[in-house]
Amino acid sequence: MKILAAMSGGVDSSVAAAMLVRDGHDVTGVHLRLTEQTPAMDGRVHGCCGVADADDARRVAQVLDIPFYVWNLKDAFAHGVVEDFVGEYARGRTPNPCVRCNETVKFGALRERARALGFDALATGHYARATHEADGWHLYRGGDQKKDQSYVLARLGQEELARARFPVGAQSKDETRALAHELGLRTADKPDSYEICFVPDGNAGAFVERELGPIPAGEIVGTDGAVLGEHAGIHRFTVGQRRGLGINSGSARTFVLEIDAPANRIVVGPGELLARTGLEAEACRWVAGVAPERIEAVQVRAHGGVYPAGLLDVDGDRARVLFAEPQRGIAPGQLVAFYLGDEVLGGGTIARATR
Repeated sequence: MKILAAMSGGVDSSVAAAMLVRDGHDVTGVHLRLTEQTPAMDGRVHGCCGVADADDARRVAQVLDIPFYVWNLKDAFAHGVVEDFVGEYARGRTPNPCVRCNETVKFGALRERARALGFDALATGHYARATHEADGWHLYRGGDQKKDQSYVLARLGQEELARARFPVGAQSKDETRALAHELGLRTADKPDSYEICFVPDGNAGAFVERELGPIPAGEIVGTDGAVLGEHAGIHRFTVGQRRGLGINSGSARTFVLEIDAPANRIVVGPGELLARTGLEAEACRWVAGVAPERIEAVQVRAHGGVYPAGLLDVDGDRARVLFAEPQRGIAPGQLVAFYLGDEVLGGGTIARATR
């Protein structure tokens, strides 16, 4: 099989490419240039889009003796990921750029280019499993529960999964690193990166301000409407946030309960008021192409946040979910992934949490 291996410069995609070569496939490696290198990126471990990452990917390809290219997909990334990131924060929502990157860039623009060039499949280093069964393609959690990345793939459908390969998906991270050592790959001990690649200093608020310019300040209020302070922009807050509120709440632990974007207002209060009984999701996409009859759980953030839940109803691309028990910190803008056991049934964007 002729396979294009997306090589970020990290150990997972390096080993994914190596496993495909070992299994006799005709493999070509490609690294994606998604952003401009800035001084803030120098010397930092990105694991995907820095100059050093491209060099790591190239050297791994040399060891594997496979063709290697660097493709410029900066425009697709800017439109599909960065603009969405900035726009969502400006609306008082909390986006997940990795989800958008997988949807619009890796399994969007890159997959289309791979198909146009005659590749049979696109491989990545995700810890997730895709299997073809009698009724079509199914997506499951990765074999390593601690490294499972099925969440960020939850909105992939039949068309994307039919051409997707996840070689490391069934194994553990330790097994991946061990194989990298065995093959002498320079990425064997490269640390994982959890930062947003285009916000290397971790300051999402400052990034949004650089993109949009001055953002109006507004009020921070309690649940009774009393003004407690002033904020420097709703984009600097997320539901459930406790630190950096800029108000004096004494000894009481105070959290962001709601971001009221139309009123440019942040509502804060005690943590127990964060509890929500469910959520409403929009822009839902189902792996099978149709909504499932039931779900067993949802995941509402990339690391953790897995809750037993049921599906109340589905209306077009919208869905309502009821948690088995009230949950805290449900942030609009984040992806909600729907699960039945280890199987991913689909995903949507959290529109709002319900009381």
